[in-house]
Amino acid sequence: MNPKRFFVLLTLVGLLLFGLWLPAGAAPKAQQEIPTSTPGTDGRILYIVQPGDNCFRVAALHGITVDQLRQLNSKLDENCTLTEGQELLIGIAAAATPTAPANVVVGTPTVTPTPLSGLTEVCVLLFNDRNGDSLRQEDEPAVAGGAVSLTEINGKYSGSQDTVIPSDPTVYQGVCFTNIPEGTYNVTVAIPDNYNPTMELSYSLKVKAGDRAFVDFGAQSQDVVVDPGAEEGNGGGGTSVVLGIFGALLLLGGAGLGYYAWRSNKPESKLSGGGILRK
Repeated sequence: MNPKRFFVLLTLVGLLLFGLWLPAGAAPKAQQEIPTSTPGTDGRILYIVQPGDNCFRVAALHGITVDQLRQLNSKLDENCTLTEGQELLIGIAAAATPTAPANVVVGTPTVTPTPLSGLTEVCVLLFNDRNGDSLRQEDEPAVAGGAVSLTEINGKYSGSQDTVIPSDPTVYQGVCFTNIPEGTYNVTVAIPDNYNPTMELSYSLKVKAGDRAFVDFGAQSQDVVVDPGAEEGNGGGGTSVVLGIFGALLLLGGAGLGYYAWRSNKPESKLSGGGILRK
């Protein structure tokens, strides 16, 4: 055999054996697939640590900083050590809304009204102030035909009622505003045309939760003539007449005593020889 051909053949065989000898690991490694983190039903975004992961790589993969990763995972140590299979919280998204089954019919929601807090009551009486003293006596009845207005200064409540005389005299004769919120109220009263007010017809009132307030307003009928003697009670007129007579007698007695004293102190005079002698 030609030595030159033998050398070429030997070289080819050597190359073939060398190619068979190369380990399979020398082939390029396949690119590692990065798991995608998706929000759960509770909105939390979780990531499972893969081989070769560290805090910088995990943070970079999810577009956050290492400090943010630490804040979301307070159990990480000071070196930010990760272990394969460890579960990390990457962020929080809006929680998923469960989808109702197709065969479920959604009914109209029932709205329960929220009651006002701090309920209280304000009662107002317009009475016939017969004697005009701005104070209600037991024999001074309610006045019908007027109107009462109640308004909370911040606009939480406003209402009005007409004044009436109740059929049962044993009950409260005024009008009451019930189940109203606590606050500061302006109370205003309008009286009938044939009455004159005996006091201010508006009042500012502050009430708290659970209070029951009473406000009285007086008005006097234009047809009433006040008898001063009647204010003293039964027999007051007779007492006034007796006192008048007694006073007149005292005046007459005083006049008589004065005249007597004047006569007693008058100088005596005697006539003698046609002249007047004085002591």
